[in-house]
Amino acid sequence: MTYLALDAAAIIATGARLSTRIDERFENSGLFKVSRELLAVARDTTETIEHIRRPRWWIRAGVALALLAMVAVAIVLAASASAPSSQLEWFALLQIIESAINDLIFLGIAVFFLSSLETRIKRRAALRALHQLRSLAHVIDMHQLTKDPEQLLSADGATASSPERTLNRFELSRYLDYCTEMLAIISKLAALYVQDMDDPQVLGAVNDIQNLTTGLSSNIWQKIVLIDSIDERKHRAIANENATGR
Repeated sequence: MTYLALDAAAIIATGARLSTRIDERFENSGLFKVSRELLAVARDTTETIEHIRRPRWWIRAGVALALLAMVAVAIVLAASASAPSSQLEWFALLQIIESAINDLIFLGIAVFFLSSLETRIKRRAALRALHQLRSLAHVIDMHQLTKDPEQLLSADGATASSPERTLNRFELSRYLDYCTEMLAIISKLAALYVQDMDDPQVLGAVNDIQNLTTGLSSNIWQKIVLIDSIDERKHRAIANENATGR
């Protein structure tokens, strides 16, 4: 085991353990179903990354053939050219040179296109998978959106359209904590794509996901801190009542 790089198997094991913990605490809940989806995405991530790492030999063969064709054209043009003996032949030679230059430019563009084709195919696959991770992060955020710590103080402010809130202080805190753990797993899954892939667009997408998950986790932790402060205020009030009773 190395500690210099992320281990995809360890991330999957962490996700599986987290899903089990959520099921034990909130059996068959929506959050548990999201955790199972995250676990499936984590397993697909390893396969996607292995597919991206795999070389595309047919593309490389096409690039090699294009290079050979360019060299062959250059040799043929050079061999067909003869020393001009008159002004007319000089003019014809200039036309041949101009045509050869145009051909070389087109061949160069074709070689550049083919040489970058493999990178663009891999980039497209990585960006598609990263978009799925980004969507999953927003799904997790939607699940914690209605988990309001203020419900612990009083339920008198609820309306007919208010969401049903049945979690106590401990359950609400654990629910929110599970959400932050899933967001952390999403961030680590995204980081796997740039561990062996040096592509600016993929790196930018990974940074966006990490910024997204960090921001969502910060909002959730504000709720957890509020829960702790509410609990502390309750304990303080009870202590004051006991002191007054004495």
